[in-house]
Amino acid sequence: MTFGRLPPVTDLRMDPRKTIVVTGIGVVSPYGIGLDCLREGMLSGKCCLSSTKDLYPGFVGSTAPVSGLLLPERDNTPRYSRSDRLAMVAARDAVVNLDCERAGFRESGVMMASTVAGLSEIDPGIAEDPAAWYRNGGLARAATYPPAHVADAVGEDLGIWGPRCAVSAACASSAMAIALAANLLLDGMAPMMLAGGSDALCPFTLSGFSSLQALDPDPCRPFDQNRKGLNLGEGAAVLVLETLDRAMARNANVLAVLRGWAMTNDAFHSTAPHEQGNGLADCMRLAMEMAEAGREAIGYVNAHGTGTPLNDVAEANAYESVFRGRRRPIPVSSTKSYFGHCLGAAGALEAAITIAAVGCGALLPTLRLTDPIESPSVDWLRGEVRREALPLAMSVSAGFGGSNTALIFGNSAFGRDRP
Repeated sequence: MTFGRLPPVTDLRMDPRKTIVVTGIGVVSPYGIGLDCLREGMLSGKCCLSSTKDLYPGFVGSTAPVSGLLLPERDNTPRYSRSDRLAMVAARDAVVNLDCERAGFRESGVMMASTVAGLSEIDPGIAEDPAAWYRNGGLARAATYPPAHVADAVGEDLGIWGPRCAVSAACASSAMAIALAANLLLDGMAPMMLAGGSDALCPFTLSGFSSLQALDPDPCRPFDQNRKGLNLGEGAAVLVLETLDRAMARNANVLAVLRGWAMTNDAFHSTAPHEQGNGLADCMRLAMEMAEAGREAIGYVNAHGTGTPLNDVAEANAYESVFRGRRRPIPVSSTKSYFGHCLGAAGALEAAITIAAVGCGALLPTLRLTDPIESPSVDWLRGEVRREALPLAMSVSAGFGGSNTALIFGNSAFGRDRP
């Protein structure tokens, strides 16, 4: 981890008992294992999207290049799905610099999200020869299907016996897991929370999005006038969250402050977003209110930005509603243009990317964005990486069924102004 420590608490002007901080980040992405690997890959402008011919011919996506590195002692055990393993590796990465033997760690909680979970492990042979399917470990693979299994896998692997919760709210799932974990910490339900999400790429989800005519046969172009759809990817990300007073007591390296968070639901349509993005706009306003940050204080938005015709327009309308009247347009980009949409893991991966942006002062552009959607209040980032200080940045997630989550991260108490 290349981030420095935050300023002393005396400079933060926050109540340490009610301030949630990030003290660990674990990532498995198409760039490899670790946040540094993810950050450096994206800063270099490398796109991980390529053909998915082995899974679903004719479309592009990305996979995590970690075959053979995923918990080799369990690789041949059907008890853990690929989504489980991705989550377990990310969680191990998140706690690598923590003293896991310190009192209180075992009582910590796990809040993990997934939408695919063990779906990729369900053998279609069950319909052809149920007896053979059973003899070959099919029942054990089927047991990994529930999204809750991902949280159990992480908890069991790390020996954490505090509260375990699972979230499956479509593409906002892991961002929502982070927000819910923060709420549990404020309620005193656990001394520390591991929160994030994991999803593996599988033919079922590719065919499902294809049936919705939502996939782009080429690398996606979020927020471009000529966008065609999304690409799917896989990965996992886990944040270690705790209150600032606890982090100070154990002299932890604080990587970021979770300054504000909010969750809303449009209750509009099972798959389509509200055209004006009203629910998403409300979500961002609520998160900004919690962070005591006005529209001028947010320096960057890591957008949901899938590249689908409907989502991108709704999202642009939401930004226009929230940030209209700023002295300068709000910088916005979609990091899904680098490795696709990782479904239940997307929100946590993008939270990690947003924290990295705050830590190193780098605003990533949207790849392949040449003709942006017209939105006067938005500065669509494209071209080169932009370098500037980012006291506060927001990560936005949206999902089927109208689920929305906004997370605001900061490296200090800068920007504490009212709207």
